[in-house]
Amino acid sequence: MNQIEKEYLSIVFNQFRHFKERAEKGMEQLTEADLHRKPSEESNNVAIILKHISGNMHSRWVDFLTTDGEKPYRDRDSEFVDLHESKEELME
Repeated sequence: MNQIEKEYLSIVFNQFRHFKERAEKGMEQLTEADLHRKPSEESNNVAIILKHISGNMHSRWVDFLTTDGEKPYRDRDSEFVDLHESKEELME
């Protein structure tokens, strides 16, 4: 790996860490009830959005150099079911 590639990866990793920290700080401000509150029946709550983003990121970034897009193991539909996970479970 040359120096430019190393520098690029360092920048990308730092950006991911930054976004993760911001999301965690946002979650710290929410109660368990806030995480599961739906603004309307047609809306998703924060917990569902977190599960969906997590599933998407995992599917897209795992083995991204050798595979593309959705992974066969992803159960996208289950990401939209609110199982009322605790804040700690969602943070994992």
